[in-house]
Amino acid sequence: MLSSFRLSLAPCLLLCLALPTRVLAAPQEQGEGTPVPAVTAPIKGSLVIGGGGGMTDEVWAKFIELAGGEDSKIVVVPTASARADEDDPAQTVAQWKERGAARVDVLHTRSREVAQSAEFVAPLTSATGVWFGGGSQSRITEAYLGTAVDKALRDILRRGGVIGGSSAGAAIMTEVMISGGNPVARVAPGFGLLPGAVVDQHFLRRSRVNRLLGVLENHPGLVGFGIDEGTALVVTGTQVSVVGRSYVMVLVPQAQGPVRIEMLEDGEEGDLLELSREAARRTGK
Repeated sequence: MLSSFRLSLAPCLLLCLALPTRVLAAPQEQGEGTPVPAVTAPIKGSLVIGGGGGMTDEVWAKFIELAGGEDSKIVVVPTASARADEDDPAQTVAQWKERGAARVDVLHTRSREVAQSAEFVAPLTSATGVWFGGGSQSRITEAYLGTAVDKALRDILRRGGVIGGSSAGAAIMTEVMISGGNPVARVAPGFGLLPGAVVDQHFLRRSRVNRLLGVLENHPGLVGFGIDEGTALVVTGTQVSVVGRSYVMVLVPQAQGPVRIEMLEDGEEGDLLELSREAARRTGK
């Protein structure tokens, strides 16, 4: 157990007993696995990675705080939703202002050509935070991965901003993105904003432990973060912490023996660099 984790053992044991019984029998994902290098430096800016199911007020408050609070300039991206083409952006703006955001823009297209345009990307050039809503993560990557939007997101992190998302908006955070399937995962390229890791959401609610284990089996060197509903993993620099009403399960493959499991709840912290180095030992690097 890492000294940086402060765990409540009783809740951890109760949750572990409630998990599927074959958690160490990792299924094989669809697609070839490739080793991914571990984190080698702190990430710039912050990430708020939500597990879906409705975020708590504490999660919203943390995201807006990281985006600058009273000076926050939030861009909301609803593209994962099938309804994004018809939804009224004014309702989204009002909702976020009720949460405390100072300025809110809604950014949506399904056209990669539009996503390349300076006019479309303009709100991101001054944004302090971006939030990706739920739906299908593939809709997000099909529209924005590798475009000017992708570059603008990385620029936001470089200048100390925050990128957040829930459910589909969480899945896109890592280079190896779980795009669907259970218990056997389908994977596709994600944005890679959180190196050395793979994220799964709705984790305990939808019994996705075996799915994440299968991805880790096929991608040596990655740490798995299983984020439950109503809960967010917050990453700043090399620190990870948890905000919300449930748990984040941290799965760390070992060089020998079974995957090590840690449970983190609201207010608990860990060191991302330490976790990544531990997982990297499995690759012999």
